[in-house]
Amino acid sequence: MTKEGAIEKINDFLIDEFEVDQEEITPNANMQEVLELDSLDYVDLVVVIESNFGFKLTAEDFKGISTFQDFYNLIYLKASAN
Repeated sequence: MTKEGAIEKINDFLIDEFEVDQEEITPNANMQEVLELDSLDYVDLVVVIESNFGFKLTAEDFKGISTFQDFYNLIYLKASAN
């Protein structure tokens, strides 16, 4: 999967799961603010990533993730390692 393909897949499920407009999801936007994430939302996010990409994220993985670009990079690197 290309990085662009991964980003498209991520954006599709973020829009679907978190009911956010596509225009709000930009690489430099703050992910937590745009998606209004709480602790349960992070659990949902972990489940969606596992079902879409086949690996689990941990709380440690989310340290240092603030923008969508940070999140894209994390998912792409982990997907490439599997």
